[in-house]
Amino acid sequence: MDAAKIAELKFFIDQCKSNPSILHNPSLGFFRAYLQSLGARIPAEPKSNNGNRSSEPGENASVKQPDDDLEDDIVQSDVELDSADVVEPDNDPPQKMGDPSIDVSEENQDAAQTSKSRALVALSEGKPDDAIDHLTEAITLNPHSAIFYATRANVFVKLKKPNAAIRDADAALQINPDLAKGYKVRGMARAMLGQWEDAASDLHLASKLDYDEEIGLALKKVEPNAHKIEEHRRKYERLRKERVLKKIEREKQQQRKAEEAEVKYSLNDGQVIGIHSITELESKLKAASKLSRLAILYFTATWCGPCRFISPLFVTLAGEYPNAVFLKADIDEARDVASRWNVSSVPSFFFIKNGKEVDKLVGADKSSLERKIAQYA
Repeated sequence: MDAAKIAELKFFIDQCKSNPSILHNPSLGFFRAYLQSLGARIPAEPKSNNGNRSSEPGENASVKQPDDDLEDDIVQSDVELDSADVVEPDNDPPQKMGDPSIDVSEENQDAAQTSKSRALVALSEGKPDDAIDHLTEAITLNPHSAIFYATRANVFVKLKKPNAAIRDADAALQINPDLAKGYKVRGMARAMLGQWEDAASDLHLASKLDYDEEIGLALKKVEPNAHKIEEHRRKYERLRKERVLKKIEREKQQQRKAEEAEVKYSLNDGQVIGIHSITELESKLKAASKLSRLAILYFTATWCGPCRFISPLFVTLAGEYPNAVFLKADIDEARDVASRWNVSSVPSFFFIKNGKEVDKLVGADKSSLERKIAQYA
């Protein structure tokens, strides 16, 4: 190694000593792995003030990806809804409910009906609170009547108490799941709370069971908001999937880069790699193929005069073509390798690209060796 490269290496080591976090740069993964293989302990990656891992300027790990905040943007993005009729939720204690376990006599049924009639009169006189009292009495007398609950729920809607209305509507639908008024009132109450999709669902069910004009008017207010929310959800889901796919692709790219860095490290750029077995040769050729590099396999022998003549040039060319892979095998030490490549004389040079032999040179012809390397590298 020349003096300039040694100076650069010393400078790099000094940088690592002063700032060990450099070793966590993804591009130095191969070097970090090498140090750990020697038993070195790599300091933990430091955290920045915001709790994230810190990194050197320009390091991919520190650069926030454009779509990292995508999910937050989607969730927080405004959906323009018509909320003119939305009210604050009522937090009153739950209203009195009937006891479903009691048997209702005919006398109580009649009395309950009378209480309901009084409630309707109170409503006509603009006395909703009195109507609630009469309907509560009716429910107590006959807790098996779904219509009593639904009627009281309707009064709660008029009083702008949507939670109370929903409780009564639920009770009514538990008694009679096909009661249109139960779905209608619950849908109107949910709309008052801004629960647009649930409101639309209830109102559509009510419309199918027993359509009336009031349901139609409610749907005209509710459906536009419900449709906007559904469209917003579809948009979010689409962008969320795109974000996941981008994240997967980024991870694949990072993995590929890490693998390429490790492969590149194993090829000793600018140096001649000694080959001692078929397994070792196949590993280097596979690594060269991954990087689409030219590999030159040079067969030599210690007793070969022409080999001693051309070997220094082979070493020099390795430095001049760092993106080519220079491999050297002694036919006496690596007999299985020489046999696999049918080497009959030395020096012999095989030019390999993407795992296939593209050319061959036999003899210590310096100009031919230089020309072929320049041609295929």
